[in-house]
Amino acid sequence: MTEISSTRSDRVKMVRSLSGRSARSRTGRFLVEGPQGVREAVRYSPQSVRDVYLTAESRDRYREIVADAEAARVYFHVTTPEVLEAMSPDAQGVLAVLDLPDPGDGPAAALELALAQSPRLVAVLSNVRDPGNAGAVIRAADAAGADLVVLTTNSVDIHSPKVVRSTAGSLFHLPVVTGVPLDEAVAALGLGGLQTLAADGVGTHDLDDLLDVAGDAPEGVPDLRAPSAWIFGNEAWGLTEAERGLADAVVRVPIRGRAESLNLATAATVCLYASSRAQR
Repeated sequence: MTEISSTRSDRVKMVRSLSGRSARSRTGRFLVEGPQGVREAVRYSPQSVRDVYLTAESRDRYREIVADAEAARVYFHVTTPEVLEAMSPDAQGVLAVLDLPDPGDGPAAALELALAQSPRLVAVLSNVRDPGNAGAVIRAADAAGADLVVLTTNSVDIHSPKVVRSTAGSLFHLPVVTGVPLDEAVAALGLGGLQTLAADGVGTHDLDDLLDVAGDAPEGVPDLRAPSAWIFGNEAWGLTEAERGLADAVVRVPIRGRAESLNLATAATVCLYASSRAQR
């Protein structure tokens, strides 16, 4: 444990810079802000945690974080509230710096490795740009018991502070593969034994109908009990016709009231839980 009291120190400047993508790429590190995210990072991914920063009040309040950090032999530092504010205005008294995942042999190899674990429920985000939405879907996938999340090329950087905060720690609970073109992801998922279901308002299949026939689906109707990968599109325009055409089936979530549509995170939650329910 060390103490930091100067807001002008090089360490403070380095930590603050990680809110930018260029600094994350240059240093190979990223920020986790807030007690929930830091708690899950230290507990489930301690090998990636370089440093934990807390105020004296947070050190006493979140003793489990300190205990887990000590058990994992992670450096932790006590700072003044001013120093932590200078590092990140969203720290809520607790902050951590983690190493970015090793890129290994690239996104395709990472997806192949994840599929070798025989996932039964996967969320695929295609061209999803909003950090809050991406984080919320990762969190929903975790809650629904999904085994994997895939973000295609041109989607948001999952290690941006807002995405990390929005996952509320779920980023450290399940594999997340990024940077795979959608057509390659769909092909790999198919080879991995998963049916691909595109969630879109123009779908030919109603989600409620699929729940009703789960386990006894007629030919040509997807069976929600089968291993499945749900594809969710961009917040503004959804999935293009070409993207929908890659999937085995296109499924719509029924809208019974006067709402025009559901937002991305809500629709993803409904679809993932439908599959989770059917598979169980």
